Amino acid sequence: MSSIDAKPGSIFPDIQVSTRDSEEVSLIPKIKSDFSRSENTWYAIVIYRGQHCPICANYLNELANKQNEFEKLNVKLVAVSTDSVEQLNQFYKEKISDVSFPVYANLKLDVAKHFGLYLSSPMSASETDHVFTEPALFVVNPQRQVQIVDVANAPFIRPKVDTLLAGIKHIQENVYPIRGEYEHN
Repeated sequence: MSSIDAKPGSIFPDIQVSTRDSEEVSLIPKIKSDFSRSENTWYAIVIYRGQHCPICANYLNELANKQNEFEKLNVKLVAVSTDSVEQLNQFYKEKISDVSFPVYANLKLDVAKHFGLYLSSPMSASETDHVFTEPALFVVNPQRQVQIVDVANAPFIRPKVDTLLAGIKHIQENVYPIRGEYEHN
């Protein structure tokens, strides 16, 4: 794997992605009214495989069902894939119409590689038309540091939503340190 720029404790970089309207935006807004240290805002960034993945649709819908629980912890959910805007809009229409948190398109492969994400080729043209990322999740604290990292190489491996919520709550209530930041030679 290539070097991971989003390792535990690192500052989550500014990444440009596309909205459903093809507008280019930052995956996590720069410090604004919705991302300020005084507001204590956290982000859970879900990297999903794409519209072809029914497991991804189920996971995003499950997160949407628990969105209020995330909001109680000041955690904003966002999701992104390497899909095109057209594929994202089809995904909304067919599989995630009730998801109200931002879901973006056009995660660049070089960014995915930089993060150490696993990439896969489609098994057939009916699956999708491009290389895509396997699932990952990054929880970013109010200082924009990566607090939690979960990177998988298969669609079946994802954090359980209730376990993730309990973990974030524990971190916040106990000022639990960022783990996995130790670098050995």
